[in-house]
Amino acid sequence: MTCVFKKNDVQSVKLLYDIVNKQIEHAENVLGHSISSVIHLGDFGIYKTNLHEYFRKRKCAFSRKLYVIDGNHEYFSILESIVAKYRNCFIYLPRCTIHAIDGYAFLALGGTAYMDAMITQRGAVITDAQIDKCLTISPDQVQIILTHDCPVGIGVPNTQGLDFFGATGFPRSDELAAHFRPRLWLFGHHHKFFVHRDGTTEYYGLCGAWQGYGLLDADFRFTMVEHEIPWPPAPLMERILMKLRLIRPDSPQY
Repeated sequence: MTCVFKKNDVQSVKLLYDIVNKQIEHAENVLGHSISSVIHLGDFGIYKTNLHEYFRKRKCAFSRKLYVIDGNHEYFSILESIVAKYRNCFIYLPRCTIHAIDGYAFLALGGTAYMDAMITQRGAVITDAQIDKCLTISPDQVQIILTHDCPVGIGVPNTQGLDFFGATGFPRSDELAAHFRPRLWLFGHHHKFFVHRDGTTEYYGLCGAWQGYGLLDADFRFTMVEHEIPWPPAPLMERILMKLRLIRPDSPQY
């Protein structure tokens, strides 16, 4: 069984890494599922200081094999060198690539430029060239699509107060849906559970990892599990940015 997470903000990344293991423990010891691997849907916090602190200084590790796509909060200018350095700690899934995980064929397409427009890094943006590259892949090679942002037009509600950013979803994602018609499409970014079915594809949005996770079983069965883990108060600067509506609220108290 595969466990699927969506991360919160990079401010709390060290705690998040521990939360992944706690949610795995919950799935196995409380719900009785055997977790073979974990997929993280972006905003993993791929920054040198975070990874060094957790994996080198604290010598921590994930309890199961972990696969990661990028979100919009990573160190994009040196992303490749960072993930290469920590390839024994987690497995990065580059954009426009196919991966066999637990018997399923996944298409990975991380990144987004939708939210947090004032601080969006250039490397976070999904480009037309990347969409074009995905569209060269034969549909029979892909069963499940993994993205950080949601596809357009499936009704994902915007975060309250951030409606001025426009409709949710990343450009040309509808082309990917029409081309592949995947059985499942899994995404994060919007910090809420979400389900939509269009007859051929089931779309699932994941909340922050401190709120729960998803379980992918045989025959494309996907179950969302609500299990909240206590989250510390947001730092002062983060609270100020949320007050100014420059970033989304992530913490449970907001």
